[in-house]
Amino acid sequence: MKKKSIFSRFNNWFIFSLMTLVVVSIVIASTLVVNYLKKEEVKRVDILVNAIKFQQEATPSLEVQELLLTIYSSNTTIPLIILDNNDQLMEYKNLPKEIQDPKEIIALAKRMEKKYPAIEIKILHGNNQFVYYDNSRILNNLQYFPFLLGLFVLSYFLFSFWFLRTIKKTDEGYLWAGLAKETAHQIGTPLSSMIGWMEIMKLDNPESEGVHEIEKDIERLRTISERFSKIGSVPELNDKNFNETIQENYDYLKTRISKKINFTLHQPTYTILVPHNKILMSWVIENLVKNAVDAMKGQGNLLMTVFERNKNLFVEVKDDGSGMTKQQARNAFKPGYSTKKRGWGLGLSLAKRVVQEYHNGDIKIIQTEVGKGTTFRIAIKKLEEEKG
Repeated sequence: MKKKSIFSRFNNWFIFSLMTLVVVSIVIASTLVVNYLKKEEVKRVDILVNAIKFQQEATPSLEVQELLLTIYSSNTTIPLIILDNNDQLMEYKNLPKEIQDPKEIIALAKRMEKKYPAIEIKILHGNNQFVYYDNSRILNNLQYFPFLLGLFVLSYFLFSFWFLRTIKKTDEGYLWAGLAKETAHQIGTPLSSMIGWMEIMKLDNPESEGVHEIEKDIERLRTISERFSKIGSVPELNDKNFNETIQENYDYLKTRISKKINFTLHQPTYTILVPHNKILMSWVIENLVKNAVDAMKGQGNLLMTVFERNKNLFVEVKDDGSGMTKQQARNAFKPGYSTKKRGWGLGLSLAKRVVQEYHNGDIKIIQTEVGKGTTFRIAIKKLEEEKG
């Protein structure tokens, strides 16, 4: 089981590292593309400025004038503002429609200068001019694209990871449910034969103590078979008296565990009404008790406590056995996980399913320490009128 856990952690880290690498690569690649487009726009501005400068310094031919006009007109996206030495507005292009006032345009030019230095056009006979510019609106929007793309890819990976885990858990649930039903079927066949032979033995010696004890064990086997058969189907929560269910389990288990274990039960004397399925809930209690007995290696103190708090019923099973490490406690309810050499890792997993899915409650380890013991707690909603 430890090898499986280590492999599982390695697999999760590999997926996480791969996701991170892909997202970072996409962000870096997109950022490089945006930076390349920025440089291309700066080159376009330089060409425009040179065209303006050439037009003002010389008297070009008609063909050259048309070429210069074409170059200037080709800019339909990059915002441009031209001011003279005295910050007087000479010309502007591709500005937002809401900015039309000369003072606002001059103020915008000064803000542009903080991002890109103004390009000076030296005029031989007159005031020099300064060209202010900024990124096009498309490029400004593209600056956020790498992060949005990275976020989208990350969200896609997380959703895929969650979806695959959900499918895996669903498949595991069907697997365990199928295994439980098959176990019930396999137990049921010889059990029917045993019941028949039991009736014959009772006819020969109806007062035999041994016959009565075997009958009790056969009844117990029938109960176990019913428990397994109910896994995977929706059980009816017809039982209400929770005290009775707990007491019956306690009385039965006390006679079946080692005499070296001091097994005690503390529960209220008044009736506690909780909708539950007695067969399945008895299975949960039995699993917790047997796990505690195994942890104590046949001797120690085992305490089962039933109490109420804030409209909830709590059942705690506390032992002073070997306890668990933090990693063992995290994995205790996972299907297939077991600290026992011959364990299937089925009991606590199915117990969790019975409590959470069928009784809308919760089961967890509230305290554990290596060498000092473990405390399991079950929490279930109770009826409003609990006292009889």
